[in-house]
Amino acid sequence: MQTTQTPSKTWKKLEEKLRAKVGQAIRDYNMIQDGDRVMVCLSGGKDSYTMLDILLTLQQKAPINFDILAVNLDQKQPGFPQHILPEYLQSLGVPYRIVEEDTYSTVKRIIPEGKTMCSLCSRLRRGILYRVANEEGATKLALGHHRDDIVETLFLNMFHGGKLKAMPPKLVSDDGENTVIRPLAYCSENEIQRYANGKAFPIIPCNLCGSQENLQRVKIKQMLRAWEKENPGRTDSLFRSIQNVVPSHLADTQLFDFSELGTTEKS
Repeated sequence: MQTTQTPSKTWKKLEEKLRAKVGQAIRDYNMIQDGDRVMVCLSGGKDSYTMLDILLTLQQKAPINFDILAVNLDQKQPGFPQHILPEYLQSLGVPYRIVEEDTYSTVKRIIPEGKTMCSLCSRLRRGILYRVANEEGATKLALGHHRDDIVETLFLNMFHGGKLKAMPPKLVSDDGENTVIRPLAYCSENEIQRYANGKAFPIIPCNLCGSQENLQRVKIKQMLRAWEKENPGRTDSLFRSIQNVVPSHLADTQLFDFSELGTTEKS
């Protein structure tokens, strides 16, 4: 949904930058191949709108042919505006499917009031999307996680799980049936927010988890923003560190055979 004003140089630069980053991520991780049917998971938030918009543009220019199917999971949250996404997708002429599953009631029933709902909600949502991908013959599931999401997940796992683990740009599910891709892996949240504002996407807020202000992810986000303000470029540096892993300088004996170091006898 493009604004009616003439695009400024700043806007064109942002647009080109995001498309270049998405294209580079797709190439670096071989996310999309000729003949793929890409199921774009659309939540109604700025990230998934941006992802769909850029993929549609790249679809027209790419040297390969691939199909796009937009899928929204209607989780039956109270007050969810059911008309917005169908109307938006129809205006674009994009094939789409709305999946209705009352995960909201399930999460509210299982999770005590005041506790974090995101983990259970995410697991339920992912299972449903995997099922729909199989039903639709989708070869790839595109999720709207961006660079900042990936870095935040790195710190969440370190602080609360004791693992050096983040979100990979490309992932095969445990059963080997589904391949998940994250085309926005190189894009910052700030860039996406500006792009979404310029496009005037019809944003749908998440009232289920968005109101939980004390989530650990929010605290991590605040920490990273403070670091970025003090040292611009730090988040990008942290992301690059995920791409430049040196197993011999960590401590995981499953990744590097420390037991053999220094055991060779000198002649």
